[in-house]
Amino acid sequence: MSEKKLHPIIQEAQEQLRNGRISRRDFIRISTLLGMSAVSAAALAACAPKETATPAPATSAPAATETPVPPTATSAPAATPTPAGMPVRGGTLKASTRVERVDHPARFSLVSQSHAWRHVFEYLTYIDAKGIVHPYLLESWEASDDLLTWKLNLRKGIKFNNGKELTADDVVFNFNQWLDVNVGSSLLGQMSYLDASGVEKVDDYTVVLHLKSPSITVPYDMYHYGALIVPKEFEGDITRQPIGTGAFTMAEYVPGERCRLVRREGYWRNGVDGKPLPYLDEIIMVQLGEDPTAGLSALKTGEVDTVIEPPVTVWQGIKDDPNFVIISTPTSATRVLRVRVDQEPWTDNRVRLALKHCHNREKILALALMGEGTIGNDSHVAPAHPEYCPVEPFPYDPEKAKALLAEAGYPDGLDVTLTVVSDWPESMAYAQALKEDAAPAGFRITLNTMPASQFWDGWTEWNMSITWWAHRPLAIMTLPLAYISRDGQPVPWNESRWVDAEFEQLLQEALRTLDLEKRREIMCKLETIQKERGSICTPFFMNVWTIHSKKVHDVPPSPEEYVVYYETWKEA
Repeated sequence: MSEKKLHPIIQEAQEQLRNGRISRRDFIRISTLLGMSAVSAAALAACAPKETATPAPATSAPAATETPVPPTATSAPAATPTPAGMPVRGGTLKASTRVERVDHPARFSLVSQSHAWRHVFEYLTYIDAKGIVHPYLLESWEASDDLLTWKLNLRKGIKFNNGKELTADDVVFNFNQWLDVNVGSSLLGQMSYLDASGVEKVDDYTVVLHLKSPSITVPYDMYHYGALIVPKEFEGDITRQPIGTGAFTMAEYVPGERCRLVRREGYWRNGVDGKPLPYLDEIIMVQLGEDPTAGLSALKTGEVDTVIEPPVTVWQGIKDDPNFVIISTPTSATRVLRVRVDQEPWTDNRVRLALKHCHNREKILALALMGEGTIGNDSHVAPAHPEYCPVEPFPYDPEKAKALLAEAGYPDGLDVTLTVVSDWPESMAYAQALKEDAAPAGFRITLNTMPASQFWDGWTEWNMSITWWAHRPLAIMTLPLAYISRDGQPVPWNESRWVDAEFEQLLQEALRTLDLEKRREIMCKLETIQKERGSICTPFFMNVWTIHSKKVHDVPPSPEEYVVYYETWKEA
């Protein structure tokens, strides 16, 4: 579509903005989602009265720290000058993070698997800290009025680090990989609205998606951490073929230890000095073992400049230190306690309900995160999501839980095993608190602790476990990943095997509903279903932190914790 002809949904949203039914941010989010540039969306929003934002529900999380107005939809993301002055070129950034064993990016199951590779490979779109989606490798996109057809317009002249130009053939190849059940990508669930037969190459720079069902999440889904764009010649292992369009090349990659990224010459984006990004010469990422306090020690001694995905122990140890920059962002990231509903004793919803009544949520939040988060209601929808509905969680009631267990045939209580990662401090604190508080109800919980590497080897197989789930800007992006079926089988990331026909039908309706108020009404029903008969417990949603030395500049906060150091620079 041309911006001269507004999508009818943008026209509806503009009227809602004028009437005070949605906020300016919600209007920009909707407009950019449908292909309008952020600058044009902001201009349209300015036509409405200033005092039009709908107050957030009382239980909503505070907004993330504001960032500058993002670039237009027809230009590459632009670097912005820092208050500290013009960026300095050169130097090495050292970061503490996990250096995971990987092969196919479409199979990434952790954000940490993408941290290094996000500098070698890139996405078709990107999402800023305010949840606004922008083109990246795409120049623009257009959505049909019925949201069934999406035209993707690729930038021209972008080259992989082997000199080959990025074209529509590469984009089609990637979509086919994401939608191939044999690849095993989580995007198979997230893009449940699309089959490979619906991906059409129009010309060398244009791809059209013909959806099976309407969806508003298409531009967002292309920023999923496993959606890194590889060339069509890709054979399945990025460590063997590190051929991407990014600003760095991979010089060394040793899983479990370290990796080294070096500056690539001739990258397609320029910095504020008019020269190609990045500013840094190299990035070194090191894995400091399984001890969650190791990153804190390395920061304080200057061994590293930053910790990627810092746990609460790092935040606690550094929060009052003037030598570091700390940005806190409310998110939908969480630690989900899920049970296998196809295995005993969790086939009986009364047992699942009993477990939910054993959660002292305020206590768990205080112990796990020192209060740095928001309370959850046993759905995978967070106050940080724009469509969040404030459904009240179950109160802590061990007597009610005990009665439910007796009704389910366990009058003498129940022995269960909870698998938990020992080097995730917030998960361990959650597990210990639940073990203690569930005992009066009759749950005798044995903790099966293990390092993250062992946990992820079989993370979908545990009878009962606490899983790390990252932030996604819309609830309708998360729910298809883990709580639906496809072709009669649970999607790859449906670790609990929970499938509910009414839930899936409502979710399909939510996926095609851009009107935020109407989508929130649907979300109230979805949250209630998960709360009352679902397979998970979500006592909290987490704040995440961007933490780095004051000698490092221009590290943008990201609710998804997608670090990208293209515009980052370091004082000499």
